[in-house]
Amino acid sequence: MVIGLINNTLLKAASSSDYPTTNALIPLNIFDKAAFDIHVPILYAFGAPMPSNEVLKDGLSKALVHYPHLAGRYVTDDQGSTCITLNNAGIRVIETYVPTTLAEQLPFTPASDLGKLLPPLDGVEELLQIQLNRYACGGVVIGLTAHHRVTDGQSITFFTIAWASLVRGLDIKTLPYHDRDAVCVPRSPPKVEFDHSSIEFRKSNTSNNSNASSIANLVVHLSADFMTKLKAQVCQGNQRFSTFECLLSHMWKKITQARGLAPDEYTQVRVAVNGRARMKPPVPMEYFGNLVLWAYPRLTAKELLSESHAHIAKAIHEAVAKVDNEYFRSFIDFGELSKGKEEELMATAPEIGDSLYPNLEVDSWLSFHFHDLDFGGGWPCTFLPPDLPVEGLLIFVPSCKEKGAVDVFLALLHEHVELFKQIYHSLN
Repeated sequence: MVIGLINNTLLKAASSSDYPTTNALIPLNIFDKAAFDIHVPILYAFGAPMPSNEVLKDGLSKALVHYPHLAGRYVTDDQGSTCITLNNAGIRVIETYVPTTLAEQLPFTPASDLGKLLPPLDGVEELLQIQLNRYACGGVVIGLTAHHRVTDGQSITFFTIAWASLVRGLDIKTLPYHDRDAVCVPRSPPKVEFDHSSIEFRKSNTSNNSNASSIANLVVHLSADFMTKLKAQVCQGNQRFSTFECLLSHMWKKITQARGLAPDEYTQVRVAVNGRARMKPPVPMEYFGNLVLWAYPRLTAKELLSESHAHIAKAIHEAVAKVDNEYFRSFIDFGELSKGKEEELMATAPEIGDSLYPNLEVDSWLSFHFHDLDFGGGWPCTFLPPDLPVEGLLIFVPSCKEKGAVDVFLALLHEHVELFKQIYHSLN
């Protein structure tokens, strides 16, 4: 892919009396510390017409007023804890020109040369980076990276929608909720009811690092018709399961088959669970930060291969249901009792290059409002995570091509890919 650099600069939040006190320190809370310690990349492709780069940057600068954490930096306070300083140091904005049409490069696949469309991921001090890739046809691919310990997927989606609204001259529908202290109020006295030091954190580095070249990225498109048939097969009689539960039951079954696990071998899935609606009282969905914990459904390979989709979906549903208000409150209390011992906490989130075999991890973007992301020419014609750096990681994304369809992005060991491709579309 030929690409030319136009500009590489820092962009700060627009001047506003609403901008928070300069250099205010926001400590990372216990949810932030449990998240991936990496920059997470995503690409959004928009066909022409798109506003000029200057208009896009002006809207971006205005959006940062309401999302000041993204323009800040990590610092260490007097107690040795990592904090975000709201110093408006700015975000990195890179502008490029691609001398082809967007149509010539779509659809993007894991085999596409997408790295050039993204800002760098290593050695980056900026907490948010945006790369505006302008094509000869007027289309734009936006490459975005955000540090996961600042924001989870739902938060960054609300940010991008706010940015798009401001570009169109509209007000932000709902402003972000920034009270991290209110979200993490411990009980008195704190009451830790679960083994969080072994579930969300570990005492030593036990990651299973794999050779990155042995990990293959692929994308699976499941049509609306396939999803309808899958849900009909899973939800029989009085049983009702969500689209996520139906889809995960199928993918878990097929990946287990492709991996060739022994019948008595256990495999589990690390399932991200959004706490906003689960906590009591509920936390506003516009809360900016991390508010995710994980469920761990666990079955033997024999169960996964011989039992019905409904049996697997029930196991997923029951595991997720256990990550309830009481579980989130216990985790907050654990965070309170762990203050001053942060250096002992090592998140169980996998690291780049890890292999989760025989397990999996899944993130669902099915509820994110991507179709509200409109800079003036309509919603994205595609969006995707360009590279999954962990074997066994899956991301569910609503398809831009077809309403009701789903794209599944996943990373597997090369030796399991061909069989998976042969069987994933079978409902048997």
